[in-house]
Formats: sequence, C-alpha cells, structure tokens
Amino acid sequence: MDNLDNPAEDVLAGVGPRLRALRRARGATLAALAEETGLTASTLSRLENGKLRPTLEQLLPLARAHGVPLDDLVAAPPTGDPRIHLRPVRRSGLVLVPLTRRAGGIQAYKVIYPPADRSPTMKLQTHEGYEWFYVLDGHVRFVLGEREFRLGSGEAAEFDTRIPHWIGSAEGRPAEVLTLFGAQGERAHLAPAGH
Repeated sequence: MDNLDNPAEDVLAGVGPRLRALRRARGATLAALAEETGLTASTLSRLENGKLRPTLEQLLPLARAHGVPLDDLVAAPPTGDPRIHLRPVRRSGLVLVPLTRRAGGIQAYKVIYPPADRSPTMKLQTHEGYEWFYVLDGHVRFVLGEREFRLGSGEAAEFDTRIPHWIGSAEGRPAEVLTLFGAQGERAHLAPAGH
C-alpha cells in the first residue's frame, strides 16, 4: 500500500531510525537498553531496523529510557507548545528531573539529593566529559579526587569527570542542584541501579 494512502505507515516507518539515533546519541548498547526497558535486544534490533512494527507497549519504555516524549519517537507534528513537561526519574536514591527534551548534546537536570543520613553509600565514579552544577537549595558535599568541598545555595562547580567524584547532600535535609552534562554524564547518572 502506498504510504500516501496510509499516513500511519509513514509515521511508523520513521520510528526505527529515530530509535537507533537516540540510542547511539546516548552511547547505549542494545543489551544495556534491553536491561533498562525490559524489552529483548532482539526486539530492539528489529524495531530499529524496521522489521518489527512498534506497539505502544514497546514505545512507552523506550521513550522513558531515552528521556524523550512519545511524540518525538513517532515524529508527531509540532503542537506549538514549547513547554517541557517535567517527568522525574528516580535512580540510586536520587530524583532527576529532565529540563531538556532533545536527545544528544548537553542535557540539563534538576537533581534532588536525599538527606545525608539517607544517602546511598559514597561511591566515587568516573566517566568521560565535563559536568557543571549549581546549588539551588541546601548544601552539598562534593568530593573530587582527594579533595572535598561544601557548597551552598548560589555556588557552582565545574569539573573534569575523568577525576573520581561524588556529590550528595551535606546535611539532614535534601539538596537541590541544577546540573549540565553531556551524553557520557547522562549515561553515568541515569544508568540502572547496580551499574
């Protein structure tokens, strides 16, 4: 059937390449995405190659994993609404609120760190890239290599993420931070628990 006669087919034909582009922009493997979404790597591969027609049950976890609205996966026509609808994500005791909605490039998040006494064990991490954060509320404990800093509301830090680092609340109440990071930082912060 000609796609001009069936616009739904035309929309669905473009889903596979968009899924592949989003996954590659995040630097995620099919196996990692399968673990994050609950779909099999084989299903993800067939979706990306256009060999499997996507269902809503498949697209919803993919949109969540990639941090994009479902409309972006199916290339829905723009509605003229530039607002970003905030959908918090919980990872490793943190609450991350995506503040940008396009895949790839620099991503902005509001991160809410739990009170120090409820914070997960301090585990320094490293990854490629740079990170910048600004303390919106509360105080954070920031460990960078062998040094430790305490930052309060209105203070910012920028650092090379190849240096082992950790950020958490410095007191008995949550700390709120605005952070910017690239694809590598996004993968590190949004990786499923246990990675």
